[in-house]
Amino acid sequence: MRIVGLTGSIASGKSTVSAILRELGAPVIDADAIVHDLQRPGTPVTEAIAREFGPAVLRPDGSLDRAALGRIVFSDPARRRALEAIVHPAVRAEIERQVEALRREGRAAVVLDIPLLFETGWDKRVDEVWVVYVDETTQRARLMGRDGLSPAEAEARIAAQMSLEEKMRRADRVIDNRGDLARTRAQVLAAWQAVAGGAEGARPSDEAHSGEGG
Repeated sequence: MRIVGLTGSIASGKSTVSAILRELGAPVIDADAIVHDLQRPGTPVTEAIAREFGPAVLRPDGSLDRAALGRIVFSDPARRRALEAIVHPAVRAEIERQVEALRREGRAAVVLDIPLLFETGWDKRVDEVWVVYVDETTQRARLMGRDGLSPAEAEARIAAQMSLEEKMRRADRVIDNRGDLARTRAQVLAAWQAVAGGAEGARPSDEAHSGEGG
């Protein structure tokens, strides 16, 4: 089974690419979804975060206040590393469990959707790396528009990750997301078919295009 690592940066459009891959029939393991599941109220990960960062990062119902936690970790690299030390090992174990399940099913390929793929060393654990790229000006504008952030807040979140330029240099394949959706979709289709082969990629792709709605 071939393992693809998909990454990008905040507001680069990685979620769009991941959604297209699912439409094409690709099995996608979403690290962010795993994080959210591991951070449900009462889980060991959530309890460890509360011990490390204090009760202010929890809402009254015990759920994680991600905005409050984000204000702490995005402005302090040491605190961000403390959070990563709690979350990353648990996420890694769950990703490995899901990969092994797909391997037992006999799947030809799997995509690991991991925002911090390079930062957490997953680039060394996959067969090839795809990076979803936009230029920094586009990235900043999309982030501010999407999340209602100030320029300083947007810059802090972008700076918290490895630059997209560096990720692009280290990628095996770059998905250029500066254009329209059709252009992005065509790149993703070609990339997935190259990995998974004609029969597995072609039938779902026809369905995806038929549902695009022009």
